[in-house]
Amino acid sequence: MKATNAPRKAKLWEALTVFFGLVLIMCVSILKFEIEPHIPMFIGVIFAALMAMRIGYSWDSIEKAMVRGISQALPSVMILITIGILVGIWIATGVVPSMIYYGLGILKPSIFLVAACLICSITSLATGSSWGTAATMGIALMGIAQGLNIPAPVTAGAILSGAYFGDKMSPLSDTTNLAPAMSGTDVFTHVKAMVKPTMITYVLTLAIFAYLTTRYSGPAGGADTSGIEALQEGLKSTFVISPLLLLPPIVVIVTIAFKMPALPGIVLGIVVATFIGPMIQPTVGMKEILGSGMNGYLSQTGIESLDKLLTAGGLMNMMQSVSLTLIAMMFGGIAEETGQMEIIVKTVVQGIRSVTGLVVATLFTCLLSNMTMPEQYISLVVPGRMFAPEYRRRGLHPKMLSSTLEASGTVTSCLVPWNTCGVYMKSVLHVSPMAYLPFAVFNLLMPIVVIVMTALGRNTFYIKDDPDTVIEVE
Repeated sequence: MKATNAPRKAKLWEALTVFFGLVLIMCVSILKFEIEPHIPMFIGVIFAALMAMRIGYSWDSIEKAMVRGISQALPSVMILITIGILVGIWIATGVVPSMIYYGLGILKPSIFLVAACLICSITSLATGSSWGTAATMGIALMGIAQGLNIPAPVTAGAILSGAYFGDKMSPLSDTTNLAPAMSGTDVFTHVKAMVKPTMITYVLTLAIFAYLTTRYSGPAGGADTSGIEALQEGLKSTFVISPLLLLPPIVVIVTIAFKMPALPGIVLGIVVATFIGPMIQPTVGMKEILGSGMNGYLSQTGIESLDKLLTAGGLMNMMQSVSLTLIAMMFGGIAEETGQMEIIVKTVVQGIRSVTGLVVATLFTCLLSNMTMPEQYISLVVPGRMFAPEYRRRGLHPKMLSSTLEASGTVTSCLVPWNTCGVYMKSVLHVSPMAYLPFAVFNLLMPIVVIVMTALGRNTFYIKDDPDTVIEVE
């Protein structure tokens, strides 16, 4: 198909038509039909392509734009695939179970809310899943809170604060990989950029929960910790728990500290687990390791909550995230090539001169995306592709955009009652998002801390100061 007119850049109303069309199909598909965002996102690609042809672009140029968009995400796609392999192997060899087991050991009724937040943080860091953490540790902790007479909304807030801290910071998390893919940097550079504002927020969160524990906790002797004990026994009966199995994640952390590229760092974590795992787990051989790396680990402990948590990982199970990334980049490639994103961002940032103003606009756009296109991934994908050119134009490092996306897109998703994350958390924890919202301390503080630190000049990164870690985005 050939264009009938000379191509031009999209006008504002044309770009808004495409994006409002995407918002509409997302809302109907996710809220009414309760389907995954992949096909709605693909329909958005069709909207963008039709608008591109209308303003004069040939199919050949549209196709090339999609390919360029996809090519920008390929480094992150490779990491996503490798992380899927890593998670499956880490569970099979007992690495993740050991991390969870030792995390459960820190639970003390006298510091219940702090311990609940810490346990969920460790679990989410180990698995990369806020949903899995809430459905396992979260359920057990909600039961214990009832025995301690701690209100359910307060406990849910502590659980979600820990779960989303881990989701945000774990290199195993989908969102932690998706944000840098949309921004144009790598996952380890992204994680390091998030450390300072996230840890400040986390310390403040723990301090607030320490105060709330003294306010809400009842007699420690009445606590029913049978749920936690059952999880620990289930882990011990299925895996050999050993401090040596903490070595693979330590290796990965060290590679981050020494600035090793993301992919070899993750692979090294896989190699170490593959080497020491069979030495400690008598039932794990190369067949089980290869199978778990391919299709994920299938947990059969007989404890439903534990099986939900540990049935995870594998290259094939990561394909859902990979496919959404590729489809989103098809949309982004067309929207960038035809100027659809450029005109919207120019309108949004018109009059914004400061870096802080740009960060605020990004944070607000992510929140708005969580409210209008109620799917966590889309709140990273669409704003990420929209704002990436503007950040580059101002000389800002892509890691600044990626960390800003996660400071709002990732953590605010569960605060919106009609977002898929909000709906899920309500169904698992049996607490309304509007009830736990005031106590989701980490989720509420994270955007505020980022704004304050940016205003103080403590969260601003320029390409000229760190050029080697940028993934070039044409």
